[in-house]
Amino acid sequence: MRTIGIISEYNPFHSGHRYQLEELRRTFGEDCAILCAMSGNWVQRGDAAITDKWARAEMALRGGADLVIEIPTLWAASSAETFARGGVSILEATGVVDSLCFGSEAGETAPLQAVVDCLDSPLWKKRLHHYLDKGLSFPAARHKATADLIGDAADCLRHPNNNLGIEYLRAMKALNSSMEAYTIRREGAAHDDTQDGEQIHVSASHLRARFAAHDPKPMTPHMRAEDEIEVRADPAFLTECERAVLARLRSMEPEEYAKLPDSGEGLSDRLYAAAQQARTLEELYDLTKTKRYTHARIRRMVLWAFLGLTEADRPDALPYLRVLGFTERGQLLLKKMKKTASLPVIVKPAHGDKLPPEARRVFQLEARCTGMYDLCRYFFQREPGKNEYTENPVRI
Repeated sequence: MRTIGIISEYNPFHSGHRYQLEELRRTFGEDCAILCAMSGNWVQRGDAAITDKWARAEMALRGGADLVIEIPTLWAASSAETFARGGVSILEATGVVDSLCFGSEAGETAPLQAVVDCLDSPLWKKRLHHYLDKGLSFPAARHKATADLIGDAADCLRHPNNNLGIEYLRAMKALNSSMEAYTIRREGAAHDDTQDGEQIHVSASHLRARFAAHDPKPMTPHMRAEDEIEVRADPAFLTECERAVLARLRSMEPEEYAKLPDSGEGLSDRLYAAAQQARTLEELYDLTKTKRYTHARIRRMVLWAFLGLTEADRPDALPYLRVLGFTERGQLLLKKMKKTASLPVIVKPAHGDKLPPEARRVFQLEARCTGMYDLCRYFFQREPGKNEYTENPVRI
């Protein structure tokens, strides 16, 4: 049985994701297994996932996935490079994944691999620092440095899914992965397009914006009706904890800001100053933002501060594999992983207490992050949220 790996957020799972899974089965055969490494309750853009990780895992399973394994917050709510390294590490550690598949605007791996080869060259690093020293943001500096070396071939860096694909390829190279890389051309709206156009597949950003606005118009055909009901029942947003986030930031000392990830180049001081006067999260982001610092980088720093995490909390490598859900075919993969996995596999929550000390520390941090996610639910006061130590994987 061939096993295809996907790195995902499914925030939320929509028709474009379903198309990708269907395309994989058309390409590799109906009997192939699909294993997803998926972000947990916190996502790469520095926000709460629209609904909890177990609900999103169930959506993925009903949409065609067979096994869903969590990317812990320490990697999921991080830069594209760290996010990619976490996802690839999970797929590699299972010992059962043959190919890594990802969506891209390019639709082929060759141009992405050309950028990878450029980014790993010493000359590129010199060019990058040249542009960073001029005050450019990292994405802009990276594009200019790459264009200096490979010309128009660097244009694929202008597209978000290409960028993630490049980071997946870099992570595979760094980990000396045995997996084969395969990409499917992204169809429909762009990754962060929030417009309500006539595309066959809208973006997850567009759907989240509609949920946030409590848009009563049905999300079909872009989401399964059952999935839409699940999200509407209890959506989550960091803005639900806005004052708590601001209070946390105002209670921190400047040296604590410096311990947050990606806090260099004066960003920690700028965020500290902004936190003393901002009255909303959007105002905080805007006060901190400059040409050099991206919104996503700032949002992730704010999120880590709220969660009480520091860069030192993230170990060099993932310490375990946490199963969020599986189908009957996924259960066969789990049985195979008993022999092939290079990391402890957590199926039952109680397994977390039996981990080695460092892995147990990361699991405990994840449990804390899940508790904080509970506060971000729109209907937090209506009923208790799901608990890391009691919630079992979804089975369908």
